[in-house]
Amino acid sequence: MRRKILFTVAALAFPTLASAQDGKQMVSDFIDQNAMAYGDIAQEIWDFAELGYLEEQSSALLQVTLRDAGFEVEVGVAGIPTAFVATFKTGDGPVIGVLAEFGALPGITQDRQPVRAPIDSKPAGHACGHHLFGTGSVAAAIATKEWMESTGQQGEIRLYGTPAEEGGAGKVYMVREGLFDDVDVVLHWHPSSQNAAGASSTLSNKSAKFRFSGISAHAAGAPERGRSALDGVEAMNHMVNMMREHVPQETRIHYVITYGGAAPNVVPDFAEVFYYVRNPDPANVKSIFERVAKAAEGAALGTGTTMEYEVIHGLYNMLPNVALQETMHANLERVGGVYYDDQEWTFAELIKETLPADGPSLETAAEIQPFFVTEEGSGGSTDVADVSWMVPTGGMGAATWVPGTSAHSWQAIAAGGTGIGDKGMIVAAKTLAMTAIDLFTNPDLIEAAKTEHTDRIPEGWVYEPLLGDRDPPLDYRKPAGPGGN
Repeated sequence: MRRKILFTVAALAFPTLASAQDGKQMVSDFIDQNAMAYGDIAQEIWDFAELGYLEEQSSALLQVTLRDAGFEVEVGVAGIPTAFVATFKTGDGPVIGVLAEFGALPGITQDRQPVRAPIDSKPAGHACGHHLFGTGSVAAAIATKEWMESTGQQGEIRLYGTPAEEGGAGKVYMVREGLFDDVDVVLHWHPSSQNAAGASSTLSNKSAKFRFSGISAHAAGAPERGRSALDGVEAMNHMVNMMREHVPQETRIHYVITYGGAAPNVVPDFAEVFYYVRNPDPANVKSIFERVAKAAEGAALGTGTTMEYEVIHGLYNMLPNVALQETMHANLERVGGVYYDDQEWTFAELIKETLPADGPSLETAAEIQPFFVTEEGSGGSTDVADVSWMVPTGGMGAATWVPGTSAHSWQAIAAGGTGIGDKGMIVAAKTLAMTAIDLFTNPDLIEAAKTEHTDRIPEGWVYEPLLGDRDPPLDYRKPAGPGGN
């Protein structure tokens, strides 16, 4: 049963909250008091496991939690039914945004067990921990709101409910709509296998579904009459794979054939392949993607088929902000890491047996990683990056997974469905709320973050989304088949 969040600020507040340090203790106490309630919400969203742009129950649950806490909530922003913006404003002052994700990943499910145990009835799972991401951010926003009310702090805390981070680029449409234009600073976090708040970048990314159309025929009785759409897909893949030798080494290109036909004895008249192109530099992503598209055109010409493609998403690289990250790192150190109880330790030991033997020890879940600065992205991609080009943006990771766990794995789903995930979420919620307090009470910090942000933006740069002017692809998770998505 979901527990009610207790809004008992008066009992938690100090006689006079004269300093930011008093406020930090207050929000920490508030989050601790309501940790079980937030854990219940997160686990309910874990059970929902809804795909991008289809997160109706997950979005609604976070919305009602915020409304009950006194936020005004606008739903369906940027043309996305599950996107929302929740605001609490006390007057003129800084506008601090907090990002919240809640979408799951398709094709991978797992029970709350330390051994591989897929749930056959579920099409998706929270392999990236967004059930924790969304709930933890909501907890941070509510705690900050409670502190603002208690102290009379002027300004606005704004929670962005952002769907479809996994391939749907929900935040990009929200950026394009101008929803971040009046924000001073944006905060976010992400589930991880360690606690860290260094300054780092990500890879820029552009994706598209390439759809080939041919002529069906009996594969044995009249093969000469057929023109295989699958041949088009395979010819494209072959050319792109040869291209890998002739792109910058930091480039990542991956694809899946989402539809290749229904039966071997029928020449398929439709086939689809879904591509991602990544590189640290958005300009490189654009040029490499154009070469991939040319390969698709050549494949269609060579196989006697036709081809069209639909850009699904496009993301910039993350702009680091050292000023924000140093502040967030200091707050993370104050909060501390994740400590397992006996039951959680046993669970974690069993998970660790399924991970590479040279991975970090379980004790590192309680540690805070040293501060670092990484200017060039080398791992994944996120639509938070587009926000970071518009507004100074700071983030962190919390140990919601067993140390050594990779994102997008069954181990991540399993740990995220237990108290291990909930504890990491609470670490993140406290860190975000404390950082928000620093921003509200220290105008120099906001100014430093804005100055650094301006310095990182190329002169004359104008935001042009890599996904162009398309509408949000609300059906991008629809199964492929004849006729396309």
